[in-house]
Order: sequence, then structure tokens, then C-alpha cells
Amino acid sequence: MAISKDHPHWQRMQFKGNKVWIATNEDQQPLQENGKVLVKYQLNQPHEYWVHPSKVSPLEADGSAAPHSGARGEKREAAKGKKTARSVPQATVSEDACARAICIYTDGACSGNPGPAGIGAVLRYKGKSKEISRYIGMATNNIAELEAIRVALEEVKNRALPVILFTDSSYAMGLLTKEWKARENQVLVQRLRDLAATFRQLTFVKVKGHAGHPDNERADRLAVQSLNGKR
Repeated sequence: MAISKDHPHWQRMQFKGNKVWIATNEDQQPLQENGKVLVKYQLNQPHEYWVHPSKVSPLEADGSAAPHSGARGEKREAAKGKKTARSVPQATVSEDACARAICIYTDGACSGNPGPAGIGAVLRYKGKSKEISRYIGMATNNIAELEAIRVALEEVKNRALPVILFTDSSYAMGLLTKEWKARENQVLVQRLRDLAATFRQLTFVKVKGHAGHPDNERADRLAVQSLNGKR
């Protein structure tokens, strides 16, 4: 049975060493669906995530989150990410690379920071294409960039195929290919890292924004277009 999340109660807890809010019922019991619980990183943002209940625990007695015990786990995750997600310079991507791989171009847009935000993406594979333009609510520029990548990657059904994703976000590149520590947006970043690990061959390419590449420019326009009427 689907959970009604129109008016959930939210309780402060921790997820992987980070403070989060968990949705509960009137008896302060976690709401569950398909064996997972609903969490938010910040109450004033619309982004919600379903996570395994074993990864959520009460805060420490002083109200703090315990240091993440997964230093070794993070190294394993980083090692796993190295096998599946890598970065290459744009100049090394041959002109016919997209003839052999799914090529994805993503961008985020934000009117203010934070402010009304949207995402845009263009996916191409063997003559077929798909475009995404979606308003995501109030968010920061960084969240919009990460969310654009997440939504686009979720669209790929056959993850055994090679995928090349182009982004102009240095922030996203650092978090997904250079093992940067996520100081903010930890839940979204972890969700993206887990998603990246499901691909057999995923390559991230850093591109210069507004440099005239047709599909990068199209992704930008799709992101901005999603803001129409939302400002």
C-alpha cells in the first residue's frame, strides 16, 4: 500500500553520520514502503529519499550525529566507483564516441541561489534521443546540477552499455570522480554514487559551459525552460 506523504511527521535522526529528518506516523514510528524509510536532508527542500532502515539510527545523547564509521566503507565505495565511473578530458573524446555509447548532456538552472531550480538533459544513442526539462522546486545550483545527472542516469535502462556523461559542473565532477568529501547534500551525493556503481562503464566529461556545443546548449535551455512560470 502506498504511503500518503501529504502530512507526515518528521523526526530528527542520523543517516551514515549525517543529521537527517525521517518521516514518521502519529505514533512516531517510521513510515515504510517496500522495506525502506523516507528521509530528508533539509525540511525546507523538496528532495526526499528512500533508504534502508538499518542505515538510519537515533542521534547521540547530546543531539549530534556519530562520526561515520564507514571510513573503510567509503574507501570501498570509492574503489567501486573507480571501476565504473571515471573522468576524461573533453579533448580525448573522439567525434564518433557517441556512435558506440549512450551520450548524455546535463545542466541545472537556478533563479537565485537558492531559488526556483530546474534541470535539463539530452540523451542520445544510435540515432534516438530523449530530452528532459523538469522543475525541481527550491534548490541550490549544486543540487540542480547533481539532480540533472541523477535523473538522466536513471533513464538508462541497459546499464551494461557504455555511457558518457557531459557536465559543466566542477562540483559534480569532484564528488563523482575525484573522491571529494561531500560537506553538503550528502544524501543526494551518496545516492548518485550508488547509482553510478550500477553502470558497467560510466565516463564523466567536464565541458566548458556556454562554449557552443549544441547538446550542451540544449540541456541549458531545457533547464532554464523548466523555470518558466515558477519564478
